[in-house]
Amino acid sequence: MFEKIKAIIADQLSINEDSITKESSFIEDLGADSLDIMQLIMALEDELEMEIPDEEAEKFVTVGDALNYIKAHNEE
Repeated sequence: MFEKIKAIIADQLSINEDSITKESSFIEDLGADSLDIMQLIMALEDELEMEIPDEEAEKFVTVGDALNYIKAHNEE
């Protein structure tokens, strides 16, 4: 699951997958702004065929936060 999420993040933010870890902060480490994060959440929802409520998405600070939420709520 992490590899799949990492690929989506790299594609959305136009960065190298190797620079993404579970501890990476979307804003500080990966250079995302609020619009990037919104687009990233939408891409994750589309790719994983799930819905992530805005109030949950706002809690995603690191890649690990997103991964943990997706693992807990995805039926894949």
